[in-house]
Amino acid sequence: MSKAFTRETDASADEDEDVPSAPPIPAGSRNYITPAGYARLRGELLQLMNEERPKVVEIVHWAASNGDRSENGDYLYGKKRLREIDRRIRFLTKRLELAEVTDPSVHQGKDQVFFGACVRYAQADGQEREITILGIDEADSSRGQVSWIAPIARALLKSREGDVVRLQTPAGVQEIEVLAVTYPAPLA
Repeated sequence: MSKAFTRETDASADEDEDVPSAPPIPAGSRNYITPAGYARLRGELLQLMNEERPKVVEIVHWAASNGDRSENGDYLYGKKRLREIDRRIRFLTKRLELAEVTDPSVHQGKDQVFFGACVRYAQADGQEREITILGIDEADSSRGQVSWIAPIARALLKSREGDVVRLQTPAGVQEIEVLAVTYPAPLA
């Protein structure tokens, strides 16, 4: 079929769907996030809207003015990048609208596990681990951070130092002992 008779669309059906980069927020739950996590998401949103998107729009405008768009790489890749930026802007906007900023430093000195806690625990085999419980959009497992909706976080929430909690895993139920609970210091 000749290209003259095909319809050029801005996005195919599978490209235009909002594909989140983080898991969905459980129904009826809040999107808890630390002040630092909120600032990072907001900074990314502003950077996309104020810097990156205008640059790409300028490139697409310049490429469109060059004529034939069907074989113009700057135009085609620019339009694709614009869709990606717009998708990320929509995602960040929705997440920030639902965000409930929670400062974990208010629990400084307490031994009970709440959102934002850094928890050191021992597994039944004696192996010790340390995790920090953060928001869905800010947790990074490579840095020992878990989302507050993760099974380990849900098992630990509301427990205290010295408590033994039961964690349901694919291998069965495990008992873990809470060894230490710390919180970040309040910002001055």
